[in-house]
Amino acid sequence: MLTLLLTMLVGLLVAGAVVAYVAYPQRGEDLPVVPRLGEAMRKGAKALPVIDPDQPVVARPAPRRRAG
Repeated sequence: MLTLLLTMLVGLLVAGAVVAYVAYPQRGEDLPVVPRLGEAMRKGAKALPVIDPDQPVVARPAPRRRAG
């Protein structure tokens, strides 16, 4: 029972962090109560690799194997 409760609590905390990020730092605004958290979220998002929406995604063909 305790494991289930802790899992649900962690899930709610992660969901709250996602909502807070989408509501404020992604739009360039500071969080009203804890602006340092918004800055940390922005730094973390800038450190992650992203796909450029203007650049087309090109798939490379897999190398052929020789029979035998």
